[in-house]
Amino acid sequence: MLIANKPAGLLAVPGRGADKQDCLSARIREIFPDALIVHRLDMATSGLILFARGAAMQREMSRLFREREVAKRYLAVVQGTPEAESGEIDLPIGADWSLRPLRQIDRLTGKHALTRYRVTDSDATQSRLVLEPVTGRTHQLRLHLAEIGHPILGDALYGDARSAPRLLLHCCALEFTHPGNGEALRIEHAAPF
Repeated sequence: MLIANKPAGLLAVPGRGADKQDCLSARIREIFPDALIVHRLDMATSGLILFARGAAMQREMSRLFREREVAKRYLAVVQGTPEAESGEIDLPIGADWSLRPLRQIDRLTGKHALTRYRVTDSDATQSRLVLEPVTGRTHQLRLHLAEIGHPILGDALYGDARSAPRLLLHCCALEFTHPGNGEALRIEHAAPF
């Protein structure tokens, strides 16, 4: 497997159109032709992303993600300070078909989504949070934090893009058991903000 640190502003996989073909997976495959994507990060999010070397490892790594055997930690800077120092956000998420690619809280038909958070530092206007998505829904962290009144700074979709020079969300740690040799792995990379 490979572990890369994706910069903010770079797609994880190709998008639609000739202008959206430059992405992390294409760049990785130029060096490692057998590298296959296992999970994704939003274009605006930076941080750790795993690639499998070959189809067999991709199947095993995908299984780990599907069965929630990969612990993910993110660092975010949000507007304001949550009332509780730590907690859970348990709100179902569904597509917002009228405003794609946005997602919305959908209590009727949305899929279960659970985010754990812990405040690590705060001042009068903003807070640093460690986030642990238990589920992995599209835009989960961004939408959950906006829904509780603490959007991530720089979020052009669910907050105020002008509040920071970029989305202040970074995947800073991945923890899992290597499916090939059973070794417990913890990979960390500090946030650039």
